[in-house]
Amino acid sequence: MKMILFALALTFLCATFADAGPIGAACMDSARNSASSHLCGCIQQVADKILPSADQRRAASFFANPDKAQQVRMSKSSNDNAFWQRYVSFGDAAAQTCQN
Repeated sequence: MKMILFALALTFLCATFADAGPIGAACMDSARNSASSHLCGCIQQVADKILPSADQRRAASFFANPDKAQQVRMSKSSNDNAFWQRYVSFGDAAAQTCQN
């Protein structure tokens, strides 16, 4: 019986972490008081609709290093500027969708 419960718990945990994308995981790992599985999951769902996976990984890095976001924002690179436009659109959509 213990093995069955352990297997079910392990399956649930693996499914939870597998469903968590890079932004949701970074949100949960952040030291912000407002981070919750509900909020971070909502933000990840918005990211899944708006940002390609490469953009999600890049945006997730901003949680650990906010200065990196500022560097991208101030960059003169056309690739960085295009990414920043997508990132701002994502942020606006997440703010509207995931309000408490």
